[in-house]
Order: sequence, then C-alpha cells, then structure tokens
Amino acid sequence: MLEQVLEKYPEDVKIAFKNFPFPGHKYAMKAAIAALAAHSQGKFWKFHDMLFKNYNQLNDEIIFDIALLLGFDETEFKKKMEDSAIQERIRQDISDGQRSAIRATPSVFINGRLLRNQTPQGLQTAIDRELLKLGKKVAKPAF
Repeated sequence: MLEQVLEKYPEDVKIAFKNFPFPGHKYAMKAAIAALAAHSQGKFWKFHDMLFKNYNQLNDEIIFDIALLLGFDETEFKKKMEDSAIQERIRQDISDGQRSAIRATPSVFINGRLLRNQTPQGLQTAIDRELLKLGKKVAKPAF
C-alpha cells in the first residue's frame, strides 16, 4: 500500500522508516539489524519484505539465506551486522517509538500524527486532508 502512495504522490509524500522490533519476538532485533545491514548494499526494502514473509520462522540461517539469495557479500554483511552505528540507530528508533506511544507494528504517522484507520481509505483520507491544508489538489482514489 505504501508503494502505491509513493507512486500516486511522488512529489508530496515521503516515507520515513523507523525500526521498532517487537520485544516478544526472539529474532526481531536481529532482523532489524540485518535489514539495515542490507541497506548498506542497496537492498533494504527487498530484504525487509523477505524478512516479513518469513517472520514466523526467522532464525540465523534464514536471515543469512536471504542475504545470500540477494547476492550479498557474506563477509561484508556479517561485518555490517556487528556495526555499532546500526545498533545505535535501532536503539534511537525504539526510543522514538516509545516516546510516540507505539503499541503495534506497523504504525503509520502522517505529519507526526498516528493514523488510526490504516485501511487504504483511511490512508487516502488522511493524506488528502494534509494536502488540502497545504492548498494542493487531491488525486482520485487509487487504493
């Protein structure tokens, strides 16, 4: 759905991704670290999407299998997995999420406000409302 938003509003909407690994999931933190390590090789979203497809089966082997499937250099990937800057970014994202009272993932914010109705229509309505505030035209519903 977010891809459709970017296609529909290429000049008006930007997406900022924040990590908020679920503490009850044994591999959520490692998956977040791996996704940011994948970003260094230009494949964050591909890696992210494959992690989510396998979220209920994640383990070290699956994380590294995904990296190899996407053609990552294994040594470089493992090095990035240990990068303290990546781990610090995730800690900062978690802190930001806690201050924003995140209770579930994914959570969507539009101009700093939590989107409660995360249906396609709810997202469309919220984006259109913000665009109207800026005096911009709203597009026909596409999703």
